[in-house]
Amino acid sequence: MNIELKQLRALVAVADTESFTDAALELDTSQATVSRLVAALEASLGTRLIRRTTREVTPTATGTRALLLARRILAEVEDLESLGAAGNDHLRVGFAWSAIGKHTVAFQKNWAAAHPATELTLFSTNTPTSGLAEGKCDIAVVRQAVDERKFATAVVGVELRYCVMAADDEWARRRSIRLAEIAERVIAADRRTGTTTAALWPEDAQPQGIRYTANVDDWLALIASGAAVGITSEATMHQYRRPGIVYRLVKDAPPIAVSVAWWKDDPHPMHRAVTNLLTALYRS
Repeated sequence: MNIELKQLRALVAVADTESFTDAALELDTSQATVSRLVAALEASLGTRLIRRTTREVTPTATGTRALLLARRILAEVEDLESLGAAGNDHLRVGFAWSAIGKHTVAFQKNWAAAHPATELTLFSTNTPTSGLAEGKCDIAVVRQAVDERKFATAVVGVELRYCVMAADDEWARRRSIRLAEIAERVIAADRRTGTTTAALWPEDAQPQGIRYTANVDDWLALIASGAAVGITSEATMHQYRRPGIVYRLVKDAPPIAVSVAWWKDDPHPMHRAVTNLLTALYRS
């Protein structure tokens, strides 16, 4: 079986126009060519797809099912063909949890001013690569290490760590907390994308317990209940100010590196522009 795209296009054109003559005009070819393409498709499938009478041209029952598949295939081919042309027209930047924190709005506005021809879309994907490995974005903002065999990265800035607690927690009256104190509490953490792991503490001073959550909303809800405290980057503090929780600086915790990541073998043409803009924002 050897089905060609031009055969599928002929089938769709005939069905849409209900005429071999009009389909030929739409495809800028001859009526004989359209008839030959549809006949070849029917021969490949071994069944009639178009019912031809002196009064009408309509799909058969099998032809109706074939049309649904043909339209889907042609739409996917169109999406595939658009990938190469989309390079500088659209940029998808993925992130997990906190985007670029306090720089998020400035990044969007500065990008629009500097690159008006490239539409920027920011969206959250709670995976270790912020959607990059899954093909959901072109460039990702990450706060964890990624596979260096697949992805290239550039550090654009660093962020302080904050302890997150219920607003009525006794620590809420303080300005800062230390890691050793936090180890005495149950800690809420995200196993997939969180930046808080047991490695923050010495082996002989590990946290009392860690409760893992699936996403930032579950994490915040657990903390607001008073059942746990959390440690996160300052970006989370700027993105998720909510009633019932407060953020306090973790005085002795190492800062978190914020990086931009992209596929090594298929870098988006605007990855340097993203890196430069975010680096300038963090420096400011």
